[in-house]
Amino acid sequence: MWYNGFLDLSVWQLIGVTLVMTHITIVSVTVYLHRYSAHRSLDLHPALKHFFRFWLWLTTAMNTREWTAIHRKHHAKCETEDDPHSPVIKGLTTVVRKGAELYKAEAKNEDTLRIYGKNCPDDWIERKVYSRWPNVGIVLMLAIDVALFGALGLTVWAVQMVWIPFWAAGVVNGLGHAIGYRNFECRDAATNLVPWGIIIGGEELHNNHHTYPNSAKLSVRKWEFDIGWAWIRLFCLLRLAKVQRVAPIAHRIQGKAQLDMDTAMAILNNRFQIMAQYRKLVIAPQVKQELSLADKSAQHLFRRAKLLLSRETSLLQDKHHTHLQAMLDHSQALKTVYEKRLALQAIWAKTSSNGHEMLAAIKEWIQEAEASGIKALTEFADQLKTYSLRPAQPVPAV
Repeated sequence: MWYNGFLDLSVWQLIGVTLVMTHITIVSVTVYLHRYSAHRSLDLHPALKHFFRFWLWLTTAMNTREWTAIHRKHHAKCETEDDPHSPVIKGLTTVVRKGAELYKAEAKNEDTLRIYGKNCPDDWIERKVYSRWPNVGIVLMLAIDVALFGALGLTVWAVQMVWIPFWAAGVVNGLGHAIGYRNFECRDAATNLVPWGIIIGGEELHNNHHTYPNSAKLSVRKWEFDIGWAWIRLFCLLRLAKVQRVAPIAHRIQGKAQLDMDTAMAILNNRFQIMAQYRKLVIAPQVKQELSLADKSAQHLFRRAKLLLSRETSLLQDKHHTHLQAMLDHSQALKTVYEKRLALQAIWAKTSSNGHEMLAAIKEWIQEAEASGIKALTEFADQLKTYSLRPAQPVPAV
């Protein structure tokens, strides 16, 4: 019958087809709009790029230049008044519930498009079809869904229409700056929602992305999975894509004790991984030691100590600063560890443009760490000397 559509699928088959189509939309957003257009972390074959543009026109009515410009502005102005969709500024509820509306409002800002929307498609079909008639695509998708799936095609279409506004504009842009875990203390509030980036194409790994925005691969830890990266690897295998950049790999040479320019550049290149190691190898064991030595009346001071001692300072609230100061007043060792963490971060913030100054500053930092008498800090200082831009060379066989 006509109300079952041309394919006459069962309910479970319709659910499966809907999930496949919405996943194609997610892949189009994360691979084409996000990793390719906004960040240029990979190149795509012209045929694949046009397929993604066409599919997004059908399923979202989103414009490449608008999406790219808004996302680039989000990174440039993250967590400020100029951020198009910061939950820190606009409120979590607002971004989760009205993320799509915030996107549409920013898309009307000509300055945003002019400044951040460079190097986006401007061919005949973009000007005459996709940009000129954005809503024609989703109307055509409605007709296709009804023709193929009958009356239930209306439901399929409705799910397609809310998929990106809910998952991308609401969940990633909202919850991805509010809840979850942080591998790295980047300067904004971005979090990883879960370690398995499947439903939203890998965009769940939002803290990783904000730390390394130009990386085509969003997973960093061995136990994290980025399905968007799996698609990119498949496209590369089919010669439809070429990866340009991924997050840097921290190379260490065991036994290396000479602090040279190579070491300094490697530390700068891998500064976020190094600070994550500082949290794990210095802050965590020192907090554990201080907690074991503290009497019951002072143990409350060490509540959330590891988090407060490692968190990006600009993200701390007044109550956190008060708690942190009380803890540092109680423990000279933790105060030293915390001050050395800030001093290490200040090195590349002040000297990254001058390699010789940075090398001298790192040498001074290591000397002070070794003189601190804190075992974890001394061992970490020794570890810093082992970093290199290049992996260790294999020993030739005799």
